[in-house]
Amino acid sequence: MKTFLSIITVFTIIISPFAFANNKQLISTYVSQAPIIDGKNTDNSWSKATAIITRDLITKKDITIKSIHTNDHIYILVQYPDSNEERQHKTLFWDETLEMYKAGPEREDSFVIKWSMEVGPIDLSLSSNRPYQADIWYWKAARTDHAGYADDKMHNYSLYKQKKTKQLLSKSGRLFYLSRTGDKGKSAYSTVFQDNYSGKRISRFIFRKPEGSRADVRAKGNFKNGVWTIEFARKLTTGHNDDVSFNLAGKYQFGVSIYEIAGRGKEVRAVKPLFGGGEISESLLLMFNKN
Repeated sequence: MKTFLSIITVFTIIISPFAFANNKQLISTYVSQAPIIDGKNTDNSWSKATAIITRDLITKKDITIKSIHTNDHIYILVQYPDSNEERQHKTLFWDETLEMYKAGPEREDSFVIKWSMEVGPIDLSLSSNRPYQADIWYWKAARTDHAGYADDKMHNYSLYKQKKTKQLLSKSGRLFYLSRTGDKGKSAYSTVFQDNYSGKRISRFIFRKPEGSRADVRAKGNFKNGVWTIEFARKLTTGHNDDVSFNLAGKYQFGVSIYEIAGRGKEVRAVKPLFGGGEISESLLLMFNKN
C-alpha cells in the first residue's frame, strides 16, 4: 500500500504543473492582519489581493473574486451585481381553503464555492462523466448569514444510487446520482413543521448557531448599491475529513455559483425561478503566494 500511495504522489507532482493549464488562477496573497468578516471589503488587507473575474452562465453575471491568507486561515471575498436583496426563504403562508401552511415563492440570495476533493483535474459540473466528491461552502442570505456562517456541506456525484439522491445525466448519457449532505454537526437553522394556525405568514425556520464541522466556514454578506459583497473565512486545515485541506504549496480546483447547485428544474412560481439549478460555469484554480 505504501508503494502504491508513493507512486500516486509522485505522479501527481509530475502532472500538476500542466494538468490545470486551462484553469483561471486565483492567487491567495499572504497578509499579516486578518480581515474582519463583516461582508465589507474595506479592510486594508483586501487591497493587497489581486482580483479575478469569472462569469456565472446561469445568471449571466460577472463575479469578482479575491483571496488572502494568514499562517492558519484562508479568506475569500466575492462581489456580484443583483437587482434585489432577498433575505426571505420559503416563508410559510396559511392556505384558508386547504387549512394548512404552504411554502411561499420567496427564495433567498445565495452563493456557493465548490472545492474538488479529487487528485488532479476533474469536471465539477452536474453532467460530469466521472464521479467525484466536493467540499461545498454554501452561503445563504436567510438561513446562515444571521449567524455569520456558510453551510459546510459535501457533494457526492456517484454512479450508485443511495437514499435522497438526485438522478442526473452525464455528458456521455450515463446515469449519475448526486447526494448533498451536511458536514457532521448542527446547521444554522432547522425546519419548522407547523400544523396549527398561528398567523397568516410565519417563518419556515428556527435560527441558531451552527456547531461541529458544519460550523467550519464563517461568512457574512452585505448588500449595497445593487451589489452583494460576501466574505468567507476558514482554517487552512480543519482536521475534519469532510473538508478540503489547504497546503500553501498546493493547487486547489474550484468553481462558484450564484444559485444553489442542486440539479433541480425551473420553479415557475418562485421569485427566483432558477434557484436550485445553479452550476459551475468555469473551472478555477487556487494557489498561494507564500510569505
